[in-house]
Amino acid sequence: MPSVFDSPVIRYGISLVNAAVIAIIAFVLLEGTIRWVALGIAALEIIVTPQILKHAE
Repeated sequence: MPSVFDSPVIRYGISLVNAAVIAIIAFVLLEGTIRWVALGIAALEIIVTPQILKHAE
């Protein structure tokens, strides 16, 4: 039975939604260095999460 994570659209979609939430929180609630750290985490989310989900098949 095929996994939901077989589709790259799903893998990257999940990642983009998570990164968008992190970025919104960073811009609305955080300031200074911690904002940049949160935005870095959002960037890593876009790059790393799809690779992890690819192996979750």
